[in-house]
Amino acid sequence: MKQLLIFSLALLINQVVFSQQHAEQNHSKYVPPTDPLVQQKLQQWQTVKFGLLMHWGTYSQWGIVESWSLCPEDEGWCERRGPYANDWYGYKKAYENLQSTFNPTDFNPDKWATAAKAAGMKYLVFTTKHHDGFCMFDTKQTDYSVMNSPFGKNPKANIANEVFKSFRDQDFMIGAYFSKPDWHTPDYWWPYFPPKDRNSSYPPKKYPEKWEKFKTFTYNQIEELMRDYGKMDILWLDGGWVRPFSTIDTSVSWQKTIPFDQDIDMPKIAAMARTHQPGLLVVDRTVTGPYENYVTPEQQIPSHYMPIPWETCLTMGDSWSYIPKENFKPARKLIHILADVVSKNGNLLLNIAPSPQGDFHPEAYDRLKEIGNWMNVNSEAIYGTTGDKDLGPQGKLVFTHKGKTIYAIYRAEEGEALPVKIEIKNLTLSKKASINLLGNKDALRWSTENGTTSIVVPEKTTKLVPNSYAYVFKITDF
Repeated sequence: MKQLLIFSLALLINQVVFSQQHAEQNHSKYVPPTDPLVQQKLQQWQTVKFGLLMHWGTYSQWGIVESWSLCPEDEGWCERRGPYANDWYGYKKAYENLQSTFNPTDFNPDKWATAAKAAGMKYLVFTTKHHDGFCMFDTKQTDYSVMNSPFGKNPKANIANEVFKSFRDQDFMIGAYFSKPDWHTPDYWWPYFPPKDRNSSYPPKKYPEKWEKFKTFTYNQIEELMRDYGKMDILWLDGGWVRPFSTIDTSVSWQKTIPFDQDIDMPKIAAMARTHQPGLLVVDRTVTGPYENYVTPEQQIPSHYMPIPWETCLTMGDSWSYIPKENFKPARKLIHILADVVSKNGNLLLNIAPSPQGDFHPEAYDRLKEIGNWMNVNSEAIYGTTGDKDLGPQGKLVFTHKGKTIYAIYRAEEGEALPVKIEIKNLTLSKKASINLLGNKDALRWSTENGTTSIVVPEKTTKLVPNSYAYVFKITDF
C-alpha cells in the first residue's frame, strides 16, 4: 500500500505540472466556439459549477492505478507489481484477463445519482473507456468490453448506459469520458512492434493503412456513444498525445516526448458527434484549438482568475481509480476547494472511484452528504455565479458574483469561530447596500472607510448559521 501511495503521488505531481503548464500558459490561445448551440451549452455548463467524475474498470479488482501499469515507461506510476512484474507480456495478458472475473454485482447507479444530487452536483463525466481499451459499454468494435465479462449476463450489463440513464433521470448534464489512445487494439499497439511508451507502437505516416484502421475504430466507437446512449452534453476526450503533430507545444514538457503525428481527424469526429448531439461540448483535453471547448487542469487549481471556460478535475481521495484503503480529503477541504475554483471562474469535477463490487467507499458517501449539507445553505454563492478578478483572494476570503450581488466566502479552519469583524479591501458600497450571512436573514452592520468595507458579526449570529466549514456573506448593493 505504501508503494501504491508513492506511485499515486508521483503521478499526481506529474499531472499537476503539465496541467498547470497547459491551463495557465495556453489560456490566451483558447478558441471560443462559433456554433450558437455549442455556445448555449457552454453557458449552461458554466452555471452548474460542480460535477462528478468516475474512473472505473477491471483494474479496480487489483486496486491499482488505472491502465498505466501497462505502459512500458520508466515512471513510478507505470510500475508493475505481482507475479508478472518482470515480464511485460505476461503482465499484459494477466491484466487483460481481468475481464474474465469482472462482476460488480453491487452496481446501483441510482444510488450514486441520488447521493451526487444531494451533494449539489449537477453534471457527470463517466469513463466509458480508459487507455487500457476496456469498454464499459456495449461496443461492436471489440470483444474487450464489460459485455464479455461475467457481468455481461446481468440485466444492467451495459454499465455506461445504465449510469447515463440514472444521472439523466436526476437532471444531470451527461458527459462521456473516452480515451483516444487504446492500448488493447492491435491497430494502436501493433504486436509486430512492441510498444516503447504510451504512443502508437508504429509511426502512422509509415504505415498509413494500419493508422486508418485505428482512426475508423475510434470514429465508430465514439459514434456508438453519441448515437445509442441518449442525450449527451459533453464528449470528454483524454490521452492528449494522440494529436496532430502541428499542435504539439514544446514549451510543455510532456508534449516533447510525442514522436510523431497521431492525427485522428477531430473535425470529422466532432461533426459526426454533433449530428447526433447538437450543441455537444467537445473537450479534446490539452489540444488547444476549436475542439477544446473548455480547459481541464488536472489535480491542480490555477493560481488566478481565468477568463476562459475551465474545469479542475480532482480526486476526492489520492487515486483516480479504486484502492482498498483510500485517503479521502475532509469535507471542509473539499468545500474550500469548490469555493476557490468557482471564485476563479471555473467548475469543479470531483472524482470518485467505484470498487470491484460496484459501489463507493462508505467515506465517499459521507463526504457527499457533508458537502450537500453546506450546499443546502450556501449554494446560491456557487451556482450561476461568475468568478472574481478584482477583489480576491484576500486570505481566507474568496469571492463570487451574481448581478449586483457579491458573495464573500470565508473558509474557516477546523475549530475556528468566525471573526467578529471581517474586512474586505478594495470594496466601497453605497449607503443602500445590505449584508447578511447565508443561513440567517438578519442584516449585519457594516461601514466603509478608505476603500475597505468592515462587517461586524455578532456572536449570536454565527451560532445561528449551520455548518461552519465556510461562511458566506451576501453583499447586495442597489
